Amino acid sequence: MDIILLILAVVLLLTGMLGSFLPVLPGVPLSWVGLLLFYLTSVVPMNYTFLGITLLIALVVVVLQYAIPALGSKYFGGSKKGMIGATLGLVAGIFMPIPFGIIIGAFAGAFIGEIINKSDSRTATKAAFGSFIGLLASTFMEFMVAGIFFILFCIRLWEYREGFF
Repeated sequence: MDIILLILAVVLLLTGMLGSFLPVLPGVPLSWVGLLLFYLTSVVPMNYTFLGITLLIALVVVVLQYAIPALGSKYFGGSKKGMIGATLGLVAGIFMPIPFGIIIGAFAGAFIGEIINKSDSRTATKAAFGSFIGLLASTFMEFMVAGIFFILFCIRLWEYREGFF
């Protein structure tokens, strides 16, 4: 049973890293579930503090993943409507059946939000670009956290390797 949990943990941790780039997969939450499965094995002693801290980090990353593109739009001169548009476009982009739907959705949402706010096209484009930069920043952040979760897993796996192999 421990080997099955270990294999599932590895699959979820790697899928979580992929999920930081693929919008249909919740990257960091999948990585956290991989860590949880690893700690559910009989080989590795349960560490509630570690799991609690990593869960808190995972939840913060999920919230920031949606907030950062909107804040990027605001930083580049967007209005509140542009921020709302970027967030709505980001969520709508997740469900678009086209490549890069999440990027296009956030960009278009910020642009449309600014046009609704009666901004000129230059300001709207600048705010949409800010949303795109924010999306790149949130993707990088999610990849880094998923990567750190994987490194933490590897360290603990090495520490308890005799129990598994």
